[in-house]
Amino acid sequence: MPRPRTTSDTEILAATARAIGAHGPSRLTLALVGAEAGVAPATLSQRFGSKRGLLLAFASHAAADAAIPYERARAAHDSPLAALHAVAEEFVGHMSTPEEMANHLSMLQLDLSDPEFRAHAAAHSRTVDAALRGLLTDAVAAGELPPGSDVPRTARAVQITIHGSLLRWALTGEGDPADLLHDDLDHLLRRTP
Repeated sequence: MPRPRTTSDTEILAATARAIGAHGPSRLTLALVGAEAGVAPATLSQRFGSKRGLLLAFASHAAADAAIPYERARAAHDSPLAALHAVAEEFVGHMSTPEEMANHLSMLQLDLSDPEFRAHAAAHSRTVDAALRGLLTDAVAAGELPPGSDVPRTARAVQITIHGSLLRWALTGEGDPADLLHDDLDHLLRRTP
């Protein structure tokens, strides 16, 4: 009879995210993820087969759970735009240094260059877009955005603003990334119809 798992796959995939932030996917090893998760590299090999298998599981999990931060924020905030800012704050929390952001961007390079990873990244992007559209539709209904706002285009602009704001911060090192992101989002949404 196999031993019960003491560390769930979800915990391992969260540890994988932290290890990617610290090392990037190219320098990532099962030993580094194992140390972060508190499991032996052999356990990771047994569950995921290889580093590639682990990274694909991570990408699949990220795509499947992409709406969760939006749902959690919406449940915690009466204001749809406050929920949007809460999600942005959570996103910034995963990128505390320019080096950490560079490591996550290395994962994006893998997403763009490998068809298996690209499929998960595309699913993630579609889910995020739908979640943003939902928040923005709620914001129009709540009077936080003008009636007749172009929700699909605004959702796209929000994603561009989030990514662009963080990239600019990483390149310049100027300011607090959370403050900059909130200011950029406020500027964008004040100009939205």
